[in-house]
Amino acid sequence: MISSAAVLLQKELKDLSKNQPCFYIQLQNDNIYDWDVGLYIDNSDSKYNGAFLRGKMQFPRNYPFAPPTFRFTPAIFHPNVYTDGRLCISILHRAGDIYNDEPSNETWSPAQCVESILISILSVLDDPNINSPANVDAAKLFRDDREAYYRKVAKDVARSKEDIPADFNIPDPSTKKLEDEYEDEWFYDEDDDDDDDDDDDDDDQSLYDDDVEMSEDYGDTEGGKK
Repeated sequence: MISSAAVLLQKELKDLSKNQPCFYIQLQNDNIYDWDVGLYIDNSDSKYNGAFLRGKMQFPRNYPFAPPTFRFTPAIFHPNVYTDGRLCISILHRAGDIYNDEPSNETWSPAQCVESILISILSVLDDPNINSPANVDAAKLFRDDREAYYRKVAKDVARSKEDIPADFNIPDPSTKKLEDEYEDEWFYDEDDDDDDDDDDDDDDQSLYDDDVEMSEDYGDTEGGKK
């Protein structure tokens, strides 16, 4: 019998594959608990823009009550990544761990999901936590010589582009722009609909007032008959 964790992971995998074109996910040996993940960075403001970062996610059998692990393969030079590629961020830590002082609202909870983890990873790439580093050398370089740090990032980016799978479709920036424009138009249309709704409400209120007057007249007529 398939476990509830496996059912949930299958659903999350299906949703990510459908809705997140920048995430490339395959199962290791068809094992739903072992994922090969590719993160394509499509952000012109990021030093990692254009990178394709590979990693491995391993899920516990009691997921989502315990978090998965994530390891970059190969490792990247980053303050929150150990030299063996293991990622160290709050969302992958259990709440209530006596060995760290992270706020419970930043650590793992069953309300989290794979998508929230991957989005957190994308966020920490350009905004590392150097106060609690996994790679001290990277944290020091980020703090003391940002340009030298970014040169190392550029090397990781260049190397990662060699790992882009042949069957991965790089998102088209023009398509993204069209989607953004569509969303803007949708919001404008929604406002117009609200105005229409207000007009309809005014009409409804007018009809209601007419009904009240008719009812009052009807009552007077009935009273006259009495």
